[in-house]
Amino acid sequence: LGSKLVILELATAMVLLVGAGLLGKSLYRLLHVNLGIQPDRLVTINVGASSSRYGKDPQAIALARQVIARIEDLPGVKSVGISGTGIPLGGNGNTTWLRVLGRPWHGEHIEMPFRNVTPGYLATLGAKLQRGRHFTETDDATRPLVAIVNQAFVRQHFPGEDALHRQLSRLSTPPVAIQIVGIVEDIREGPLDAPIPPVIYTPFNQDADTYFALVVRASSQGEQVLLPAIAAAIRQIDPGIATTNAMTMAERINSSQSAYLHRSAAWLLGGFAALALLLGVVGLYGVIAYSVSQRSREIGIRMALGAQPGSVYRLILTEAGWLTAFGIAIGLLSAIAAATLMRGLLFAVRAWDAPTLIVVAAVLGVAALLASFIPAHRAANVNPTEALRAE
Repeated sequence: LGSKLVILELATAMVLLVGAGLLGKSLYRLLHVNLGIQPDRLVTINVGASSSRYGKDPQAIALARQVIARIEDLPGVKSVGISGTGIPLGGNGNTTWLRVLGRPWHGEHIEMPFRNVTPGYLATLGAKLQRGRHFTETDDATRPLVAIVNQAFVRQHFPGEDALHRQLSRLSTPPVAIQIVGIVEDIREGPLDAPIPPVIYTPFNQDADTYFALVVRASSQGEQVLLPAIAAAIRQIDPGIATTNAMTMAERINSSQSAYLHRSAAWLLGGFAALALLLGVVGLYGVIAYSVSQRSREIGIRMALGAQPGSVYRLILTEAGWLTAFGIAIGLLSAIAAATLMRGLLFAVRAWDAPTLIVVAAVLGVAALLASFIPAHRAANVNPTEALRAE
């Protein structure tokens, strides 16, 4: 009965350790997923201005330019950008309805997230412009409407076609053409573990807002110290302007909702796995120690007849090895089944991830054999005379 319980404990530990390993690997890959930007030395801060004072587009544009100029003058600042409808990892944000001009249209529409951004926004993020051009300050309300789209937009709406210089329109009558002037590589605007949707970027000067997000690229490490200076510089422009959620991009990544959920699951299952491992190892030690105490006469006779300590070690460790092997084998099958059921919690990791299974099996096997070594060492050092006299 004790041996069967040990096998069950080891199998349970195997299942929990594999689950914790898969979740830990998922968390690591989630935090290192390609964001489409360069998150190092990047800080973000939300800015809210009074709509009664800056509600008209010329006023909002003038404020944005003043904020950018003031922040760029701060020591340690390399570049600054503004987005009026959210920043990476902030959710997909506001959406707009579009249609593709030049195609038959029967009232259907394309709904997608959009970002109204300043000319330096994408460059400040470190996003890569694949084709076309960035926005300029001359892309304002007096000029034709323009847009930059991401690769996901091209793949979905222009497969096998050249999207550059094609025209879109919002659902207006008559349609107002929006020309695609650039294609940027995909930026992870929404959750870390969600597919990247098609996104359209429009010039801030053609669609201004009084509530916007500021992204600042530091010229060197230590971007954390910039945050108070940025908030102070904005308040110098207008004390009534509110600033919130000031943080580095690294902090934004680590504190994102998807990272929090994956981290919580990994820590929770990891705690249970550690407890199960401890119970399994202690249980195996107890069973082997009890077996040695019950077989002391047998061991004494073996040694009296000339058995070497090495053979006694092999005798005891073989017994422990079989229990461990059965526990790991049963646990391995159960772990794959359990991981298949929890694959919805995994990110970029297969339920039967071979490296994780091998490492966990090796760790559990080594821990179990180390726990068995103490009773084996005690058995190998039995005095045959004392063992026989005790019987």
